[in-house]
Amino acid sequence: MFIKKLYMGLGNSIAWSLIGASLSATVQAGTVTTDGADIVLKTKGGLELATTDKAFSFKLGGRVQMDYGTFDGYYTKNGNNADAAYFRRAYLELGGTLYRDWKYQINYDFSRNVGNDSTGYFDEGSLTYTGFNPLNLKVGRFYTDFGMERANSSKWVTAMERNLSYDLAEWVNDNNGMGLQANAVVGGMAYLSGSVYSENNNDTDGDSVKRYNLRGVFAPLHESGNVLHLGAQFAYRDLKDSAVDTRIRSRMGMRGVETNGGNNAGSNGNRAVFGGTTAQQGLWADDSVWGVEGAWAMDAFSVQGEYLSRTLKADAAQSDIKASGYYAQLAYTLTGEPRIYRLDGARFDTIKPQNKQWGAWELFYRYDSIKVEDDNVVVSTATRQVGDTEGKAHTLGVNWYANEALKLSANYVKARTDNISNAVGDDTGSGMVMRAQYQF
Repeated sequence: MFIKKLYMGLGNSIAWSLIGASLSATVQAGTVTTDGADIVLKTKGGLELATTDKAFSFKLGGRVQMDYGTFDGYYTKNGNNADAAYFRRAYLELGGTLYRDWKYQINYDFSRNVGNDSTGYFDEGSLTYTGFNPLNLKVGRFYTDFGMERANSSKWVTAMERNLSYDLAEWVNDNNGMGLQANAVVGGMAYLSGSVYSENNNDTDGDSVKRYNLRGVFAPLHESGNVLHLGAQFAYRDLKDSAVDTRIRSRMGMRGVETNGGNNAGSNGNRAVFGGTTAQQGLWADDSVWGVEGAWAMDAFSVQGEYLSRTLKADAAQSDIKASGYYAQLAYTLTGEPRIYRLDGARFDTIKPQNKQWGAWELFYRYDSIKVEDDNVVVSTATRQVGDTEGKAHTLGVNWYANEALKLSANYVKARTDNISNAVGDDTGSGMVMRAQYQF
């Protein structure tokens, strides 16, 4: 018995010794070395690797926005209630630095709300040279610079859908094509940008439609919680001998009437055409848009607005199309945090919660108004009357920044239209939409 116990004790001791030696060998099995500067690993807000001299970096991140909306009246063709559950965005984002002066960014949209089968689902694929400080040169696929809300990341815009005036000329800040952009912060209080973009549209010779954008912002006050922002922008494209879809279609702030990335209202969703036509050769000569923007923020309170005007000049079409729109927005953070502002890009960013338990709570109200004058419409239909079409929307919402990664939102939208309706004559509608957003 004694021999058996001794044997078992020795066996256990040897076994544990072997395990310990194995673990020790595993821990000390290899080392990480570099042939240059040391590497810093960060895991807060994604996965980031960077050299200590900041010459090279690599960051993997992303965002997921899951929406659910319910709506009725004008928003559906028969006026009855419908709902929609969908991924508004599902991006995998890869960016960083190369040789100190080069920045790269690749964002891929798994929700397929960006692009299409022929153009791909890249939200962005760009390379930026920063060696001409303060001038930056960007090339690739990206959103052209037009308007304050477009400059804001979709993660941190106040309302879940950007203002209705952008529906009047979606091309001015679209990313469908390839382009070159120059931008700079000037004098510590101004931001300037200009770009030329090659769209995925051609004229009869096969020459692509070129888009030209200019934006300038003067922000003498640009600290978070103390902002004065004034800006203007202009965009132009030559449509001579081109076949371009010029329809002005608005969802009136309710994405679920027609979207990708999941379920929507299907054939009953009402995304009406306020003016313009489908792609037809030679109808239009050129297309120009100008706009102004402004914002003021003091501590937890902010007010902002934009105005946009578009003129689509006729060639073979009978008349020009003119459209204009604006919005005004008030926002207040109940928990006292200011909206972060960045002069580089002339944009608002996130709200960082001060209380880690309760997060940050924001309330806002926005009023939108759009108008389209299209005298090419000479016969009334059941859904479109002759004359100017108009749309107005009131949006009331709340955002809860639970922490720096999680944001929950709810918006209530009440809309009204003139000279345009659904199939049963409704010109008013309302809806509620909610979002859970996670970004890393």
